[in-house]
Amino acid sequence: MSRSLPRPLADLPLRRLTRHDLVPCADLSEDRGWPRDEHRWGLLLAASTVYGIDDPESKGLMATCVATTYGTRTTAIGMLLVAGRYARQGVGRYVMRQVIESTGGVPLSLYATEAGRPLYEALGFLAVGRTERVSGPFRPVAEPGRPGMTDDPGTASGAGPTVRPASAGDLQALLRLDADAFGLDRTHLLVRLPAFADHLRVAEEDGKLVGYAALWPSSESHVIGPLLARDTATAKLLVTSLAAATDRPLRADIDARHEELLAWFRDCGLECGPATTVMSLGRPERPGDWTRCFAPLSLATG
Repeated sequence: MSRSLPRPLADLPLRRLTRHDLVPCADLSEDRGWPRDEHRWGLLLAASTVYGIDDPESKGLMATCVATTYGTRTTAIGMLLVAGRYARQGVGRYVMRQVIESTGGVPLSLYATEAGRPLYEALGFLAVGRTERVSGPFRPVAEPGRPGMTDDPGTASGAGPTVRPASAGDLQALLRLDADAFGLDRTHLLVRLPAFADHLRVAEEDGKLVGYAALWPSSESHVIGPLLARDTATAKLLVTSLAAATDRPLRADIDARHEELLAWFRDCGLECGPATTVMSLGRPERPGDWTRCFAPLSLATG
């Protein structure tokens, strides 16, 4: 049931949340019909700036918003959530204006749901891309004529890359690969990836990393992301290797320009779900090389 704001928005301070706010953040996700995902919130609270407004009438939160900064080049915005009881009263707009002001003019990016897009457009964000969500049980399909495949899913022998679990010695090469493909330094986030992900795989050829992918838990599924690879064939190897490591359904948010990979996911039994719009404020286009960036970390939408 909706209720009126207990006081003017200007009298409701936006504060930086800490790890002690993890449960209220998860409660707010659940209130909006999202998975609680305390695991994801733990990473966001550690690696990003998470803002919130306390609900004066309860011990919970009225709203949240996450800002993940990548140096001075861009800040990613996400998890703009407003408690259902305070919906449609300008709270989301108020929070976004406060967060935009706090970033000091740094270009901003976000993944907008259909419901959130009108707000971001009103604030000046422009659509610069789109992602397609795929989800469901993964059923590998044979690819006739594919050389070098072994009986171990996701691993190639002979010509082409091999896929294996990542090790501590791969970290620096992984960071270089990511920065080159993504166009930003994401070290502060990716150094937490080995502890956050249930499985982390790298693809290499002739001793050089040519891709990597992570698998992390969310509710009853496993999420694939990030997924970076030199080409679609390598991306498929990484996904197949990760899929073999779990009995849970998979979920991934794939850059819509990767039509071949999306078609392959559908062939493997995954279904298309809601799309999100990639939006930007202060930057006319997305950084990095999209041909190698197949899926983001998928931590935050709004």
